[in-house]
Order: sequence, then structure tokens, then C-alpha cells
Amino acid sequence: MLVRAVVGIAITLVLLAFALKRGWFLVNLARAGKPAVGRTQDPGTRIEAEAKEVLGQRKLLKWTVPGLAHVFAFWGFLILGLTVVTAFGELVIENFHVPIIGTWQVVRFLEDAFAVLVLIGVVMFAIIRLTNNPAKQGRASRFFGSHTKGAWLVLLMIFLVVVTLLTYRGAKVNNILDSVENAGDMNGAFASNIVGGWLSGLGDSANMWIETVFIWAHVTVILAFLLIVLHSKHLHIFSAPVNVYTSRRPNALGPLLPIYYNGEPVNFEDPPDDATFGKGHIAEFTWKNYVDFMACTECGRCQSQCPAWNTGKPLSPKLMIMNLRDTMFTQAPYLMAAQGEHPGLGEMHEQALASVSETVRTQVERPFVGSREGSDHEGDDGYTFDGHRSTGAELPVIDEEALWSCTTCGACVNQCPVDIEHIDHFVDMRRNQVMIASEFPSELNGLFKNLETKGNPWGMNASGRMDWISEVDFDVRVFGMDGEDTIPDDVDYLFWVGCAGAFEDRAKRTTKAVAELLTIAGVQFMVLGEGETCTGDPARRAGNEFLFQMQAMQNVEVLNEVKATKIVVTCPHCLNTLKREYPQLGGNYEVVHHTQLLNELVKAGRLTPVAPVEQTVTYHDPCYLGRHNNVYVPPRELIEATGAATIEMERHGDKSFCCGAGGARMWMEEKIGTRVNVNRGDEAIGTGASKVAVACPFCNVMLNDAVTSRQGEGKAEGVEVVDVATLMLSAAKS
Repeated sequence: MLVRAVVGIAITLVLLAFALKRGWFLVNLARAGKPAVGRTQDPGTRIEAEAKEVLGQRKLLKWTVPGLAHVFAFWGFLILGLTVVTAFGELVIENFHVPIIGTWQVVRFLEDAFAVLVLIGVVMFAIIRLTNNPAKQGRASRFFGSHTKGAWLVLLMIFLVVVTLLTYRGAKVNNILDSVENAGDMNGAFASNIVGGWLSGLGDSANMWIETVFIWAHVTVILAFLLIVLHSKHLHIFSAPVNVYTSRRPNALGPLLPIYYNGEPVNFEDPPDDATFGKGHIAEFTWKNYVDFMACTECGRCQSQCPAWNTGKPLSPKLMIMNLRDTMFTQAPYLMAAQGEHPGLGEMHEQALASVSETVRTQVERPFVGSREGSDHEGDDGYTFDGHRSTGAELPVIDEEALWSCTTCGACVNQCPVDIEHIDHFVDMRRNQVMIASEFPSELNGLFKNLETKGNPWGMNASGRMDWISEVDFDVRVFGMDGEDTIPDDVDYLFWVGCAGAFEDRAKRTTKAVAELLTIAGVQFMVLGEGETCTGDPARRAGNEFLFQMQAMQNVEVLNEVKATKIVVTCPHCLNTLKREYPQLGGNYEVVHHTQLLNELVKAGRLTPVAPVEQTVTYHDPCYLGRHNNVYVPPRELIEATGAATIEMERHGDKSFCCGAGGARMWMEEKIGTRVNVNRGDEAIGTGASKVAVACPFCNVMLNDAVTSRQGEGKAEGVEVVDVATLMLSAAKS
């Protein structure tokens, strides 16, 4: 027993010292980030998130098989925490057990049951890894670019934890059989008893040594595993719960965050001279951002859902986060020495730079965003992944083509099991590129100019915002026409037409259909006419936060002056901006999408379909209506109310594939890979539906273009892209 104790304690102290050193380093590295705002408010909601997402594994279980494997491993190690405590106790106290519950049969049973489930989970993970082998599948594998060798090492360590546990417990079963006091100690431990049966023929002396050697092995494997975890992507075991707790907790994906200075949103009418606009260096990220990077599991769920990656673009949300994480670790000595000082400014920066090695200084001065064209770099398993994750000083950290490929569709955030906030990071980097570096796609020059001078992305005159009214045969009330200072009390909704709804021909059809349906239903509505201007959504997603603020403040001032309270929109981007982002600027309104309002009117009997749509319809979920605002059911109920037969695309609901227009991509050319809208259009055509229903003007344009291009090739004959509102109008008019 003395030998067991001395050797066991020595192993524990040595390995634990290394683990504590690494843990302290990681804590200090996270603390080196800049301050983050609002990450601990509303603890009740955060505790609920921990219960659902960490303990309940809710997001992991969206994918059933890998989710179950992870549940087995996660809960297995929670339960096996009792066996870990027991093992360390038995190094110095013979037949040690956790007080009170340590010898309960049900506890022994659960320990062995979860040990077996962990082994089953390991087998499941191995099969998943083998069937998604990036060396064979290339970009099609969600593990493409991940540290796959490290993953196999971790699976081996998990296997060894369980094997050493069951072996030493099996030998222990044999060693206590003759003890009157402890004879029933392992009752219920069915797996340990089975292993004990296999070892019983070796004799008492052998079993005693097997118990001792394997308890040493078990402790060594546990501590070695701890060290591997702290030095690898499996750091998420510790960082993910912190990341989930401190993540933003809006309904759905929520608004973009404003730019903060000293804990308050920057006042763009008089911004501080030393305010940081966006992220142009790894030192400009917050401590929460650093925890985000540490939490990445490299599972590739985000990558598998990304529309850019799935159409051959260089953007992988996973690889972007991995690049940022690798850069953070590479520059860690500088980051901790600089203590959050803005890179390139101040004495602290110079002192920090002087305190680190030449290698680290080279990395600190490495370009952050730039072209990686022609810089293919070999991954850790020998395959190429388009320059991503190279830490070479000659390459920028982030590929500019990848950064500008993002549609901000939110699929990555929605799928991430550890709540990484990819879009926030990407938009922050775009903000720096636009407002500081002045490096962005040339097409955006036209967008920014049109928004600034004309108040809409198309550069149309404001007088044209009311042209659609002359094309309808019913009255539309326009604010100010009768001399109103505020919206009259008899008006139920302000109808926010939007730029597309006023100027783009396909979207104008939706505008007219919604207006007619509201009129049929007896809903009193009013439009602002020339008083409208762009909400600023494309400017904000493109990184021009200054232009967004100017547009938004103008709109908030107008809406508050006219005392707008209830607003209906046809554009999910307007919905998201007016409802979720304008409160940041003092604009608080009840905003609904037209499909929500029309569905309520149908349910209330105020809209009655009289001519059923006798065709098959497939519905495309707009990203900013679905993932960003959790509106999935009303559009579908509205389609069903028309009498149409419905068929779902394979990718629908929160896994819907983007049309390709979000994130200001509507105004940028796709120069790499296949077109996102064509990919989605082909999926819609493939359902065999005669109509593709949409609920967003951007989706309308993109999918119409995709279907039209296929029809030009002699395919998709008779397929038509229509807004849900026009579909309902055809059913509501006899």
C-alpha cells in the first residue's frame, strides 16, 4: 500500500503541476482580451442555457447519431467523476469510496453502465470519423481542416480511461471477495464483475498487482488526458460551458452588436478619437471572443451548413475561427504583455513588443486581412485547404475573399453546439476593413454612395417610392397627405414598404398584393411614402457601421415623431433591423412580417380563400425570417390555407439553405465557385413543385434568377417563384 501511495502521489503531483500551469496560462490569456459588455446579465436565462445546452446537449442532439455519441461521452464522464475521486482516494486509502453513496448498488451500476456507454460512444465516434474522412472526401467532409490526428488521440485516451478503470475495478472485485467487511462493496458493478471473472483465474497475487498497476495507469491516463485537453481543441470541455453561459441570449440569432467604447455604444455623431472601429488585429478582440476561439470543437457543423463553403468559396466558418484561435495562441506572449492595449498605439504596446521573441514580433506584425491567392498550405493530415490556418508570417490571418463571401445567413451560429458567435466576428472584421483600412469589394462603393445620397441601394429618387400606388385600384393612405403630424388613431399598422418593395419590380408585386389583402381584410394601414429611407441593413452587414447609424438615426427620428407603434413589413431584413436593432438607438416598435399578419387575419376569418391554389408549392425559408427571427410556421400555415399541396425541400426550417443575397452579397458579384442562388434554385426545382414560395424580396430576386437561368437551358418548365402574399391573393380573389 505504501508503494502504491508513493508512486501514485508522485505521478499526480508532477502531471497536475503541468496541468495547473497550462490552466493558469489560459485564464490569463482570456483576461488579456478587451472588455466585453453585457455577458453576465440575467443569470436566470444563462443558467437555463447551461441546463439545456451543456447538460441537456440540446444543440448537439440536432444531429441524432453524433449527438447520442457525445451524450454518452459527456454524461459518462460526469458520472465517472465518482470513480475518478475513488481512484485518487484509493491511492492512499485501501477500499476508499465516496462517503455515503460510494457503495450504493445503484451508484456502482450507473458507474459501470456509463463506462460501457462511453465505450459505445467511442466506437460511434470512430465510425463517424472513418465515414467522414477528409483525406478521401476533401471539402465534402465536415472535418476538412480539423486536427483529425488529435481527435484519434483523444478517442484513444477516452478508451484507455475506461479500460484501465474496469481492469483495476475487476481486479479489486477479486481482492475483496474474501473480506467480510467489504465483500459486497462492488455489488451492482456488473461490468467490473465481468472483468473480475476474466481475471479470477490468475490468482490472488496477480490480481493484487493488477489492481495496483492499473490504478496507477488509470490515474496517469486521466492526468495525461487532462494535459492533452488543455493543449488541444478538446479544451472545449472546460471553455464551452463558460462560452455558453456568457453568450448572447436573444430569441433566435438576434441583432448585431453596436461598436462599444468604455462600455457604451459609440456615438457616431461625435466619436472618441481613440475608439476602435471593428477588429483589425487579434489584440482588438474581447475576452469573450477569446473564449469563443478556445471553445471551438472543430466539429465542422458550421462548415457543413455554410452556403459559401458548399458552393466552392474559400469561407469556412470553422477554419476562420481556427485561424483566429491559432493566431491568438501564437501571439499569446504579446497579448498578455500588452494587457489589451490597442496594437500600434501607446507605451504598453511598445513595451510588450520589446518583451517578446523575434518570432512572436513577426507574428504580431503579420497582415490581418488580405489576399491568400495562390498560397495553398498543407493541413496537418497532408491535404490542402486553400491557405487556411497557415501561421506563416508572409500570409494574412484572414483571407479577404473568405471574409466577403459571408452572407450572414446564421447557419453557422445556429448549428454551433458551443454558441460561437461567428457573424459578430466576421462583421467586426468587415467594419475595420471598411471604416479603417478602406479595403472592400469595389461593388460596395456604389451601394454606399446610393444609400448616402439617395437613401436606397438602387440609387432611385425618393419620389419613386410611391409609384406602386398608382398601379393599384384601391386607396392607399400616405402619411402627410391630409396634413397629419402623427399617425391617426384609426390606423392599425404603418406599412413599411422598404426599398425593394418600392423600387424592384418583383418585390413591388408583393407590396401591391399585401396592400390589397389588408384592404380586403379591412385593416387600416398607412405608408410613409417619401418619408421612408433604407433601414441601413446592407450597410451594417457590409461593415459600414457609420452609414448604418446615420440611416437608422434618421428613421428612428421619423418613426418616433409620427408616433409609430405597430409596423408591418414584407422584407425580413427590414423586420430584423426595425424590430431587433433600432432599440439600440431608441426606436422601440411592434414589428411583424406580412406572413405573420396575414396568417392571423386568415385565422380570424377576416381573409377567406375562395379559389384554392391547385398546385404543388415548396417554401423557401428566408434566413432573416427563419434563423434570425424564428418565424417558420406562419408562412407555411398561410400556404396551406390557400389549398395548395406542399412539399418541403431537404434543407428547410433552421437548416434552410441561403439564397445568397444576405450580408450585402446582393450587391456583390460571385466570382468563385458556383452561385449560391443556383444551388438553392436547383434544390427547389428538384422537388417537382410548380411554384416556389418565398417571403423575402431578396430571395424572390435570387431564386427567380436561378429558375430563369435553368429555364433558359430548357429545364424547370412551368416553375414559378412567387411571394406567399401573391399566392394568398390569388386564392382570396374569386
